[in-house]
Amino acid sequence: MRIVIAEDNVLLATGLELLLTHAGYEVAEVADDAGGFLAAVDRHRPAATIVDVRLPPSYRDEGIRAAIEARRLHPGLPVLVLSQYVEQTYASELLSGGGGGVGYLLKDRISRVDEFLEALDRVAGGGTALDPDVVAQLLAGRARPLSTLTRREREVLALMAEGHDNATLAAKLSVTDNAVHKHIGNIFAKFGLTETDAGHRRVRAVLTYLEAR
Repeated sequence: MRIVIAEDNVLLATGLELLLTHAGYEVAEVADDAGGFLAAVDRHRPAATIVDVRLPPSYRDEGIRAAIEARRLHPGLPVLVLSQYVEQTYASELLSGGGGGVGYLLKDRISRVDEFLEALDRVAGGGTALDPDVVAQLLAGRARPLSTLTRREREVLALMAEGHDNATLAAKLSVTDNAVHKHIGNIFAKFGLTETDAGHRRVRAVLTYLEAR
């Protein structure tokens, strides 16, 4: 799998490249700014990208803006964003673009190598991967829409937002696959997400919480 990385921290960029190469991925290029990242995506057409939220020159939102622009220029481009902290606005904006192939992880998640690589593979495959801490903060303060869900449905939705499939949900919650299917169906029904809706319903279910700021 060919990967393009946008990361200006030399130590982290080198560590990511070594980790991914050792795991069997091909790191096509490591860019240290937004412009270089967009150019690298054009050159290599990677299977997935890894982007730091903050890049030069201002170290504010150049990375996430570049990720959003890259997905606009290359629809469906898988993007896994890394951030030191939870940036609610940026995470919401990336997710609100619709579709799958997006992830948002805190940088300390990289040290959990198996989880990090699983998240990267999930994003590359068109799924979503959200750090549990990101999910918790994105859903904080959304008490009103959450009130339509039962406690178990909230637990299911949080795990859905992290990108887990139904089998993993069942295992983590110690319930049957049928129970998970029922809970997800209830969530979709309460949010008015029908099978005919365009887009990824699991993503849309999470976005229901994020639309009102």
